[in-house]
Amino acid sequence: MDYAQEQRSWGKHAPSIILVTVLHLAVGYALVTGLARKVVEVLKAPLETKIIEEIKKPPPDLPPPPPPKLAPPPPPFIPPPEINIQVPTVTQAPTITTVTTTPPPPGPPAVIAPPQPAPTVVRREYKASHRVEPQFPREALRTGTTGRVVAHVVVSPSGTVTEVRIIQSQPPRLFDREVIRALSQWRFNPEPVGFIGEYEIVFKLTD
Repeated sequence: MDYAQEQRSWGKHAPSIILVTVLHLAVGYALVTGLARKVVEVLKAPLETKIIEEIKKPPPDLPPPPPPKLAPPPPPFIPPPEINIQVPTVTQAPTITTVTTTPPPPGPPAVIAPPQPAPTVVRREYKASHRVEPQFPREALRTGTTGRVVAHVVVSPSGTVTEVRIIQSQPPRLFDREVIRALSQWRFNPEPVGFIGEYEIVFKLTD
């Protein structure tokens, strides 16, 4: 049998023919029963679409800010060491001086101021321009004691009394304080030179 006759054999093509026939019958049955329409309606149903948002990842934790930079403390004050510098002593060369026998010319004569006379002149009972009389002490009045005092007053050129000296006192020290108080307030006329005045003060009781 050649190849062409083998291809025309019915038994070889029978399965294919049966399969095609079954497909045609299935399609016809579907058209009759409306199965194809349902399939079309199912295909025509609206499709729901959902937009899925992308899930954003949380931002990573920020690192804490760095601590502020503190300025380093100043170094402790250390006083500089004391350095004693010894200054070298310079010895000067000896100077040679020539001695001349010619005397120097005489200078102007020295002016000697006249010495100021010390207030040693004692004036007895010299009149004062202002007097303060001594008062009788209370102790002497209580005991009825009388007395006598000799005093020197040192008078300056301006006429004021600078010092009162008790020369004699009878009885001792009873009338001294009052005499010194009163005579210290005396005043005299100004003079070029001061002096010392001597005064006798008598304390006696009068009726």
